[in-house]
Amino acid sequence: MTPLLLSAYTATSCLGRGIDATREALRTGRSGLAPCAFETVELDTWVGEVAAVDDQQLPAALAEYDCRNNRLVQMGLETDGFAGRVRDAVARYGKTRVGVFLGTSTAGILQTELAYRRRDPATGALPDDFVYRTTHNSFSLAEFTRAYFGLEGMAMAISTACSSSAKVFAAAARQIELGMIDAAIVGGVDTLCLTTLYGFASLQLTSARPCRPYDAARDGISIGEGAGFALLERATGAAPGSVLLLGAGESSDAYHMSSPHPEGLGAKLAMEAALQSAGLTPADIDYINLHGTSTPANDAAEGKAVAALFGDRVPCSSTKGATGHTLGAAGAVEAVICALALTDGLLPGSPGTTAPDPAIPVRYLLESRRAGVCRVLSNSFGFGGSNCSLVFGLAP
Repeated sequence: MTPLLLSAYTATSCLGRGIDATREALRTGRSGLAPCAFETVELDTWVGEVAAVDDQQLPAALAEYDCRNNRLVQMGLETDGFAGRVRDAVARYGKTRVGVFLGTSTAGILQTELAYRRRDPATGALPDDFVYRTTHNSFSLAEFTRAYFGLEGMAMAISTACSSSAKVFAAAARQIELGMIDAAIVGGVDTLCLTTLYGFASLQLTSARPCRPYDAARDGISIGEGAGFALLERATGAAPGSVLLLGAGESSDAYHMSSPHPEGLGAKLAMEAALQSAGLTPADIDYINLHGTSTPANDAAEGKAVAALFGDRVPCSSTKGATGHTLGAAGAVEAVICALALTDGLLPGSPGTTAPDPAIPVRYLLESRRAGVCRVLSNSFGFGGSNCSLVFGLAP
């Protein structure tokens, strides 16, 4: 693929709001996970909750979009000067030439959960002030973002579970390559909700302690929430050291509804496709941000795929021990972490992990360290085998 410039990017998670908070947490190895105290949930688990989401107030003209997910969308857009950079792009290209491509897993489903508590006791009807289309609907965050900036071009929401906001980079790149748009807001937002927390608990996939990706004693995920955004533009004239999207690879192994292929077949296909897209070989990659959810099956399968392609040469880690698994936002949040790895020359460690599984033959990083980093690979793999890998690098 033709490289694209990440002309602006931002991330908000339980580590804090914005690039500086994320950078400092990665540097010091701090985790943002805490015992679950969200809403009415009674589960023995840890979560990554973003502070002050419910303090956000949407513009009056967009009040119909009000839900926790869109409040976090606005919080993310208005961080690190990102909204200003988008408006500059709209001024350059026009409001029909900037696309919106956002990923989510459950979008504003919490709004539906809250509405069900207020059903009419006689008829069971949902309250009149509940609007599914602008809250719970998966397209809501993309429509809200388009309206927020007064855009009139194409918009798309992708909901492929945990690969959602990685796939938006590939989708946007295709449209820029086709000449349909000149720039794209890409990213993802997912917020905590009862369905996700109780759902993963019912699958016995949550841990009663902070998650430990790739640890020999890993026993489940810590669910988080987050918002990650980037502005993609053509890389013509990109300043040396700017972050570029070099390649994207997607696959669908369709092995099982909720379990990965035991040999990591889909993961391997996605990584191979990403390298081919970027015109690179495994030897060109300096760091891999692993999907690394901290479940026994996921980490073992991904580890086999990584080992098959890269051996134990490339330093790798999962940063979900810091952020929690932000589900549909994970691809975008971790893309921003990869951008920081490139610009800061910092290989992130893995908070919570103490004893890497000896059965997974990869070069797993426990603590952050400085290193020269020119090209990185980021993995995002979703339920049902919907996989995406992205390659990022620095402009020469």
